[in-house]
Amino acid sequence: QVQLVESGGGLVQSGRSLLLTCTASGFALDYWAVGWFRQVPGKEREGLACISSADGSTIYADSVKGRFTISREVGKNTVTLQMNSLKPDDTAVYYCATTLSPPPLAGWGTSAPNRAFGLWGQGTQVTVSS
Repeated sequence: QVQLVESGGGLVQSGRSLLLTCTASGFALDYWAVGWFRQVPGKEREGLACISSADGSTIYADSVKGRFTISREVGKNTVTLQMNSLKPDDTAVYYCATTLSPPPLAGWGTSAPNRAFGLWGQGTQVTVSS
């Protein structure tokens, strides 16, 4: 079965870190660009970061640049999102998604990149307490 599963969410204090993992099954994730997104109730899903399949280049939303790092785990069919210096505003459900197309270069930090991604995970809740 082709699917993505996110894990690693939870409750954490402001200033601490979490590592989210996106695990693919049924296909080789190395050949797909992978993005991380988040959504809070009443708002559109926001694109946070993306890693390409071609050269491993990365793109970040300004809101997370310097705090979050997206990377591939070689041989594990996973992509991680290391989140440091977490803030209460980072509280959301976090999703990973994939696309075979070159990922969009613009619009990260908005919902614009969403339409480029076709396969989505079910999400994992991240809650940051103040």
